[in-house]
Amino acid sequence: MEESLWNRYGAVLRAKEAELVSGLRHREGLATEAEPDPFDEIQNAVDRAMVVQVLDRSTALLRDVRGAIERLADGSYGRCLRCDEEIDPKRLAALPWAPLCLACQEDADRKGQERGGNFDFHLVNRAG
Repeated sequence: MEESLWNRYGAVLRAKEAELVSGLRHREGLATEAEPDPFDEIQNAVDRAMVVQVLDRSTALLRDVRGAIERLADGSYGRCLRCDEEIDPKRLAALPWAPLCLACQEDADRKGQERGGNFDFHLVNRAG
C-alpha cells in the first residue's frame, strides 16, 4: 500500500477516533429524574435504553478504530485478522477500521458475531 494511502487512512482513523471520544464524553441522556407519572417513567426507561445502546455501539466502533490505528503502527493494517489475507482496498476505503476481509466478515455475520464486538482478535493465530 502506498505511503500516501497509509497517511490518508491514518488521518481518517484519528478523526473518527476523536469524533467518537467526543461523543462518548456527552452522556447526558443517561441521567433522568424520577417522574410521578408511570408513563413518564416508562418513557424515561426507553430513552435510557436507547442511549445505552448508542453508547455500546460507539464504544465497539471506537475499539475497532483504535485497533486499526494500532495495526497501522505495527504494519499489519490492511490484513484480515482471521485469515491474514489482504483486505480489499475498496472495503478499506468504505470502512477503514475493518478488521476482517469480506469473506471472514460474512462468515462472522452468519455465526452471529458483530464486526469486532464479539470476536476476540487477541486469540487469532496469525502466520508469522
